[in-house]
Amino acid sequence: MLGNTFGRVFRLTTAGEAFGTALVGIVDGVPAGIELTEADIQRDLDRRKPGQSQIATPRKESDCVRILSGTLDGMTTGAPIGLVIDNEWATPERIAAYVDEKDVIKPGHATYTYFAKFGPHRDWVADGRANGRETAMRVAAGAIAKKLLAEMGIEIVGFTRALAGISTPELSYEEIRAGADVPPVRCPEPQTAQHMLDRVLQAKREGESVGGIVEVIAHNVPVGWGEPVFDKLDGDLARALMSIGSVKGVEIGAGFRCADMVGSENNDVPYVESGNVRFRTNHAGGILGGISTGEDIVLRMAVKPTPTIAIEQQTLDMARFTPATFRCKTATDPTIVPRLIPIAEAMVALVLIDHAMLAKSQTHRKDV
Repeated sequence: MLGNTFGRVFRLTTAGEAFGTALVGIVDGVPAGIELTEADIQRDLDRRKPGQSQIATPRKESDCVRILSGTLDGMTTGAPIGLVIDNEWATPERIAAYVDEKDVIKPGHATYTYFAKFGPHRDWVADGRANGRETAMRVAAGAIAKKLLAEMGIEIVGFTRALAGISTPELSYEEIRAGADVPPVRCPEPQTAQHMLDRVLQAKREGESVGGIVEVIAHNVPVGWGEPVFDKLDGDLARALMSIGSVKGVEIGAGFRCADMVGSENNDVPYVESGNVRFRTNHAGGILGGISTGEDIVLRMAVKPTPTIAIEQQTLDMARFTPATFRCKTATDPTIVPRLIPIAEAMVALVLIDHAMLAKSQTHRKDV
């Protein structure tokens, strides 16, 4: 299995399955002399972990991270940061629950594609690396990236833009920032949040699940990050977000609304403020030509409904090529949108810190 490393200068390599012993991560590229403790990482892991509300899976994992290397007396040494998160849910009894359905294609899951690619020796317990459990290590590494970005004055804020067909009204960045992390739905407008919650609970009672839209804003990103042509900042961000399971679409700035605009409407008009170039609108989402403009980077991702549902579905037995049925017997989320937010923030942070380091490595060009 390839593709377990992300980034070029700031790099994350992960290993571990949903029901393996633990998740493991190696973070390369962290400078020496940065204060870093497990508590710095745990805050974001606590936002992602299951079992926190009535609209999250009842599966219980403390998601406690341990730093194995790369720090001394609470400071980074410049060596690789080794991280581990033990899987507490992975007991023989719970693994046994998957035996009877290991050859059954679970609709909406990667069961069939993993079988087609890796054969009968794949990890069939909760779909192994395809399970959302894998993302916990992304969040851990993203917390380190966020800490480095915060020292540059950069904030990353994610929230539920839409859930079960209900959309958050337009709000200022300050309003979003103040209410973005309010559980359980993480919508910054209280009345809309209640409507979203009601809709999710209705779907749960019906044995169904719902999808939505996560929006992430990167605030105070300087102008000039990103490489033209193949390493565009928006290209890397889109790839990062699409690498998250259940994300089926990404848009930046006005996104698909651009298709209904004319050029004069879509173009962002520049002006000067305090000696800096600013833009009166931000349809570009903070990126032009693959390079940051200095405006907020605004990203949205479409998240599909949780494929594991309590309704019986028609499917196939892969081993026998015969019809079968599948009904979820294990813990599930009626929606994964709120829990996906810290994952999306982490992937944005990993891309931004990588581009920050790439930009720093090329500052000499401006001096020639």
